[in-house]
Amino acid sequence: MTAKIVKGSNFSGAVGYMMSKEEKAEVLKAEGVLMEPKELTVKGFELQASMHPTIKKPVLHISLNFPEQDKSKLTNEKMVEIAEAYMQKMDIKNTQYLIVRHHDTKHPHIHLCINRIINDGKLISDKNEKYRSTGICRELTEKHGLYLAPRKENVNREKLIGYDKTKYEIYNALKRTIPKSKTWKELEKQLKKDGITFRFKMSGITNKIQGIIFEKDGININGSKVDRECSYSKIDREIKDNALQVLQASERQLDNMLNNQLSLTDEAIGNVESLLSFLASTFASFFEPSGPHYDATLADYIKRMRAKKFARMNRVRVSRVRL
Repeated sequence: MTAKIVKGSNFSGAVGYMMSKEEKAEVLKAEGVLMEPKELTVKGFELQASMHPTIKKPVLHISLNFPEQDKSKLTNEKMVEIAEAYMQKMDIKNTQYLIVRHHDTKHPHIHLCINRIINDGKLISDKNEKYRSTGICRELTEKHGLYLAPRKENVNREKLIGYDKTKYEIYNALKRTIPKSKTWKELEKQLKKDGITFRFKMSGITNKIQGIIFEKDGININGSKVDRECSYSKIDREIKDNALQVLQASERQLDNMLNNQLSLTDEAIGNVESLLSFLASTFASFFEPSGPHYDATLADYIKRMRAKKFARMNRVRVSRVRL
């Protein structure tokens, strides 16, 4: 069992995809929304998401995928049981969701459309969600007696040579360094300690990044060949998730600085400026719209933080004039 997690801004797109397979799509369960028609399903999700309008991506679309070996075990009831256990362990609770089974591939799989805005208007935490998900998938696989594919961690590395040895060395280094990296430069610096470099594969037409190639000991390996989780898109998403956690913590720190009127001295204002300058410099590659690593969510965070600073500074100026 594996899980693919995607965040989005459009419930219509997610629900439309899940329910557009006609005879190959089967709605298994809906919580907090109508099963049909899909237009009302979407409206239900959107209404709850409007409780937290600052969240640009309220859609959580998760697919749970199983190998063909498990097909005979996976009744609809078992699929729902596993999906709800997965959500509970991921701390996805008190929110709307839709579970749809697709029969368009040989391997069994279901799609979950989940509202990231829970019933009381709060946001579901996505901290380390992909690493938590990996452990939970393995736990549920074992619990339900499903097929368990051999893990890279169980391979006898001492017997490996050449290409295979290098591939596993790169895999180990990536698993260790990606969780600590908040930018591509940080990842590059960490990998160099293990004698690993990388370069991006660019599209000749759009000049956009299409993939990543790692190099160690003169051997070049595509990221997706190292492991499915080591493709450019997967690594880029994890790095940006790490950066988002830093920005979220920094925004809370900024709020504390700006809302504490007693400490809003020139020194405090300087600290605010330093914090914003540090964030703008550290994550600059994510904020440039024409850059290859641009991310709208991260860019919106820094814009909002700057707006808060200017608004607070204006209030300070007005109060000083009145005095």
